[in-house]
Amino acid sequence: MAVTRVELAGRSYDVQVGEGLLVNFPSLCGALLRKKNVPIITDKNVAANWRDTLTTALQAAGFEPDYLVLDPGESAKSWPVLEEVVDWLLAREVERGDHIVALGGGVIGDLTGFASAIMKRGCGFIQVPTTLLAQVDSSVGGKTAINASTGKNLIGAFHQPSLVLADTGALATLPRREMLAGYAEVIKYGILGDRAFFDWCESNGANVVAHDHDAVEYAVTQSVKAKARIVAEDERETTGARALLNLGHTFGHALEAQTGYSERLLHGEAVAMGMALAARYSARLGHIGSEDAERVATAIAASGLRTEIRDLGMNCDGAVLVAHMLHDKKMDAGTLPFVLLRAIGEAYLDKDVALDDVAAFLTEQLA
Repeated sequence: MAVTRVELAGRSYDVQVGEGLLVNFPSLCGALLRKKNVPIITDKNVAANWRDTLTTALQAAGFEPDYLVLDPGESAKSWPVLEEVVDWLLAREVERGDHIVALGGGVIGDLTGFASAIMKRGCGFIQVPTTLLAQVDSSVGGKTAINASTGKNLIGAFHQPSLVLADTGALATLPRREMLAGYAEVIKYGILGDRAFFDWCESNGANVVAHDHDAVEYAVTQSVKAKARIVAEDERETTGARALLNLGHTFGHALEAQTGYSERLLHGEAVAMGMALAARYSARLGHIGSEDAERVATAIAASGLRTEIRDLGMNCDGAVLVAHMLHDKKMDAGTLPFVLLRAIGEAYLDKDVALDDVAAFLTEQLA
């Protein structure tokens, strides 16, 4: 098992990565479990695979799990479901010193984290991510949110977990598409700031997607270490360092919006396309060579992820996608910063991008 410390003043916590963490959940949580009843928020898919395992572990240690099982999917990140979660927690008299367990992927983690942030002005929560994407990205760093009709993750708060338990054994039940979606966030760390890790991903990406034990554990651990360093440097995205983690996301969120935040395009799939677009747009601006831009796209595609937005069959032009970007939460004083590349492994924040040129570029990519 690998343990990475997320160093934050007064709010530091461990991210533990390895197989079998669910079986040992009570001992790993220790004093965080203050009461016999343990509130756990999950979805139907995760419950079908891992509810019995967690229940057995908790009951053997003298605890009694109490589950709220939600419908799976992005639609859970909404006002009505948030209200359902909060009412459920209040009915169980959850206190500020208690810890709510988020058992699931990024949707459950975001929703539970936000509910924890607003419960009695903030109570604790434990992240137990069960998807590759959640293990390497959304479970670490304290970004919690629900979606609005105008865009994704526009209503939320920074609220750090007290512990993250990333059981890589839980990934065994994930279908290939979900592994691919998570892998997009793995290779992202190499593209934005670690050329050596990018090189490793070029050679080992297919092994990660195929559930190779050693490759998965290394990929998750290295990704968590990278994110922990950036979060420690810029927890609330005020210096620009953490903004680099949004590589591919400005383009990707526009694609998600245009496809209706649906199963047609998963978040990780959108980020993969977004990173290819960011690399190609960086080449368009002359910041990197076209060969490096295509190397990024080829490395992403080699895992099985799509990189061509024309393949989505969207009936729109670049201006429509840019209109979605104007709802991005990173808008600042009427401008939208883009994470672009100076080299593979060297991302930067560009605050002077002309949106009409982005629209023209996207129209070309759609043709």
